[in-house]
Amino acid sequence: MVVAPVNRADAKHRLQLLDQFEEACLGWFWATNAEGRLIYISESAARKLGAEGGQLIGRALSSLFILDQDDSEEKAERPLAFLLSARNSIMDLPVRIAIDGSEVWWSISGKPQLDEDGNFQGYRGSAKDITAVRESQRDASRLAQYDSLTGLANRHRMTKRLTATLTAYKAAKRSCALMMLDLDRFKQVNDTLGHPAGDELLKQVAQRLQRIIGKTGEIGRLGGDEFQVILPDMDDRGDLGDLAERVIQMVSQPYSIDGSRAIIGTSVGIAIAPYDGLDTEELVGAADLALYAAKGGGRGQFRFYSGELKDGARLRRQIEEDLRDALEANQLQMHYQPVIKTGTNAVTALEALMRWEHPERGWISPADFIPVAEETNLITEIGQFALRQACMDAAQWPGDLRVAVNVSAVQFMSESLPHVVRQALADSGLDPRRLELEITESVFIGDEVSALDMFSQLKKLGVRLALDDFGTGYSSLGYLRNAPFDKIKIDQSFVRGLTEQDNNNSAIITAITSLAKALKMEVVAEGVEALDELEMLHELGVCHIQGFVFSKAVRQSELVERFAEQQFVWEPEGPAKHRAERKTVFRRIGVIHEDHRYDAVMRNLSRTGARIEGLLHVPLGTQLVLDMGEGQLVVATVRRSHEHAQGLEFETQLVSDGAGGLCTRHRISPYALAAAGMPLAALPVGDYPLVGGHVGAAPKTKPAFMQVDLSKMR
Repeated sequence: MVVAPVNRADAKHRLQLLDQFEEACLGWFWATNAEGRLIYISESAARKLGAEGGQLIGRALSSLFILDQDDSEEKAERPLAFLLSARNSIMDLPVRIAIDGSEVWWSISGKPQLDEDGNFQGYRGSAKDITAVRESQRDASRLAQYDSLTGLANRHRMTKRLTATLTAYKAAKRSCALMMLDLDRFKQVNDTLGHPAGDELLKQVAQRLQRIIGKTGEIGRLGGDEFQVILPDMDDRGDLGDLAERVIQMVSQPYSIDGSRAIIGTSVGIAIAPYDGLDTEELVGAADLALYAAKGGGRGQFRFYSGELKDGARLRRQIEEDLRDALEANQLQMHYQPVIKTGTNAVTALEALMRWEHPERGWISPADFIPVAEETNLITEIGQFALRQACMDAAQWPGDLRVAVNVSAVQFMSESLPHVVRQALADSGLDPRRLELEITESVFIGDEVSALDMFSQLKKLGVRLALDDFGTGYSSLGYLRNAPFDKIKIDQSFVRGLTEQDNNNSAIITAITSLAKALKMEVVAEGVEALDELEMLHELGVCHIQGFVFSKAVRQSELVERFAEQQFVWEPEGPAKHRAERKTVFRRIGVIHEDHRYDAVMRNLSRTGARIEGLLHVPLGTQLVLDMGEGQLVVATVRRSHEHAQGLEFETQLVSDGAGGLCTRHRISPYALAAAGMPLAALPVGDYPLVGGHVGAAPKTKPAFMQVDLSKMR
């Protein structure tokens, strides 16, 4: 069939084609007069705008559209009204339709029309619907910026946002905090419940973080189990520490995943711009170091960045290298702390505690090397050594004295554990009833069924099981109902402050002992140091005590000698009463009075005050400023003064630094130091006093006090 071509002169046919094109919504046409008002618009386009064509005639074209200037992803160079008034050609300009409750986008094009004399007559143009294309572009853009699993910002977006924030804040002299988080024991959930359960857990963690942070900051998932939080205009370390504690507490609550119970934790590192870094790389590096320190401190903790952490990271790497050598060179030793029966003071068991005497650095604390061992998977080999050695040593003890050995969560999840225990018993000849395995609640993470199966296998060997650090983790009566524990160990945090008025610890301990008695389990209170604590624990029904009030952990040789002399009773020794915790320090600090700086030594430190030495005869009521280094300035008043020693009361209390120490809420700003003549940079280690308003300015008055050289007084 041959179709005759359309005659260009046939206006009727041309109009029909245009009408069909417009009605099919493939595109529309519009025209304006010289004032920018519509003189024509396709009828189908008008209906899209919620009106009839005639109703739009005479309206300004620009009034029909909204150009999103706040949309950072759509950067229109000029508003539509400007382009029209400039009489420029318009080519595929995206505009949003001014229709309430819907997101509709058009692309418009148009050319200015001139008469024979060059006078502007208006525009003639076209339009088409690009909503679907735009949504596709937005989806692609979102995928590039957001984590598909949790919906949080991804690493790319967080880096971009942090860089933009720090650049703007540097110009405005504002602060910004950065939190780095990763999940403790997340791998165990993945390994026991599978990756789909791990993905669900990450979603729930993201939801909890969003509830805590809210609009305070932006949260991102960097990948794996790593999260980041940007907190604009936050530099108060007291508030940041409180926020970190809430994050740790909330993330550590149990999760329900497909009918299984999962328990994880988190560690948090915090760095603050401009104090710890001015640009993205510097600030992220500082927060990473703080996170590394938090994990090394035992996990479930937060740390602020300080210049000392760089040395700590190097030491940690060195510990990892040396720990491997220590295993081969037999540098690790087992010491034993007695567990004493209340009333008789007779030893019934001894807990095996690992000690490491480094050939060059001396004794290295377990708090330093055990976390390294856990991260590097050396903990399984170390745990096997501890089990073998403890059984060999206990076999030399008389009677039925038991030995208690700690089993890490990593070691507990190993299918080889029953074999390792069986072999240690066989090699040593120790009666299985004399071996007690101490296990923390973290073994219940993930697959509780597997944990109970492991308990069953161990009990078949004839060994005893103890639940260690009860009350500090994720305590559940279900553990005590289902797991075959022979003993509960009350964590020392419940012993601290036990004898103080208005302290609830005694009620908690009473409840635990009553529960244990009903379940026919023994109770041990750990970390007992004072005689008044010992007496009250006895009154509360605690049947066994462990702590410095009886003995520290001692060598095997000392035990063998003691037992050979039939000494099975330990007499309590220690302070009569528990004293509130005081942090004894020996730290050189600066003391500023008026425009003079003195050197002094800090002897002790609390949240509310300190004792310093080095200035002679300072009157009561004198106001001083302590320079504690790294920009920490503390205003203090002298409340006690004797010769070269002063007791000070702080104007503002110190806050926890997350590492068992104290720090100031605020620090002197690098912006203030720059204004006084120092280069703008993150705070360096050490002190840098501003005297007379300028770095290094000469004092204008004579010193009020005499400085004492303490080194010559000793």
